[in-house]
Amino acid sequence: MSASQETTQSILDVTRGARRAEIHGVGGGELRTRAHGAFWIMVRRVVVLAACVDFAFLAFFLAIGAPRQAWPNVLSIAMYAASYALLTKRRNALALFLVWTEVVGHAALGTLFLGWDSGFHYYLLMFIPAIIVSGGWRVTVFPLLFLFAFYLGLHAASSALGALAPIGRAELWALNVFNVAIFFVMASYTARFYSENVRKSERKLRQSATTDALTGLANRGHLLDLAKQCIAQTGRRGESMSVVLADIDHFKQINDRFGHEAGDQVLRHAGKMFGSMCRNRDIVARWGGEEFLFLLPGTDSEDARQLAERIRVACEAAGVEWRQADIRFTLSAGVSTLAPAEDINAAIGRADKALYQSKFAGRNLVSVAE
Repeated sequence: MSASQETTQSILDVTRGARRAEIHGVGGGELRTRAHGAFWIMVRRVVVLAACVDFAFLAFFLAIGAPRQAWPNVLSIAMYAASYALLTKRRNALALFLVWTEVVGHAALGTLFLGWDSGFHYYLLMFIPAIIVSGGWRVTVFPLLFLFAFYLGLHAASSALGALAPIGRAELWALNVFNVAIFFVMASYTARFYSENVRKSERKLRQSATTDALTGLANRGHLLDLAKQCIAQTGRRGESMSVVLADIDHFKQINDRFGHEAGDQVLRHAGKMFGSMCRNRDIVARWGGEEFLFLLPGTDSEDARQLAERIRVACEAAGVEWRQADIRFTLSAGVSTLAPAEDINAAIGRADKALYQSKFAGRNLVSVAE
């Protein structure tokens, strides 16, 4: 296999590896998968920008009376248009190959025709971050080595041959400034683009780690973390803190009769209703299955019981429409209030015992732990 064939094959391997990671989410977890997805979004935008740059080159060289340097840009614009069309059809490997061919070829021609001071070699450096984020080291090392060797070889050839089709000093200076400016714009844009995507991924992961995906409420682990803060705050203020552990009655029967999708709809409806009935400082979490836990800072036992009773009545009155069926459900709950210096798990355990008292007493009841 020749060097050019190896380079082409490595570029295709980079593209296929990135595409597999984008589809299957493999090879580095959530952040890396999102980086691969962002890579293809960035490629489409950069292709449009690059076509606009080549159009500017076309106008510039025609304006200074250098048609030999102008007309190759028409081919470049056509290649970018073809690349964009291929990207929209998800033929990413061929599109990326066209982009590589255009940039490498254009950088070589521009540098050899106009000299190193024209600044066309800067465009080769834009491939470095693109290669790094597009795949693992096994498929990126050869393109990086090829790019490094090509860059040094182009510099050596330009130094040895000089400018084959020189232009005026003022025009060359303007061209260099333009190319440097475009390099700065592209480098800044890609850095900003990936920075924003990393922040979005961090927010998504943080939300996934703290939120129940079905109901949108806090999950069990997040509530326990928040409970430590609440206990410390209520202790400093000399306030009471109570917990309510609630369970949807006969939830298995809802699943068996209407299906698990209907059961999920009931859980979503209940979670939305619970959140709307609590104060901003209260914390509601899906504790597990059809169980929900309410953390109520600044609330004594009687106030917690009254809230649980209002929630129970609201559940009994509310129905969930599901495929022309009106699903009715009730709620049983247990209430406990933290004693001074008591651990949150001990209070939850007492609320759990009170919940079972409600279940054994016939369900659709609220019981308060002793």
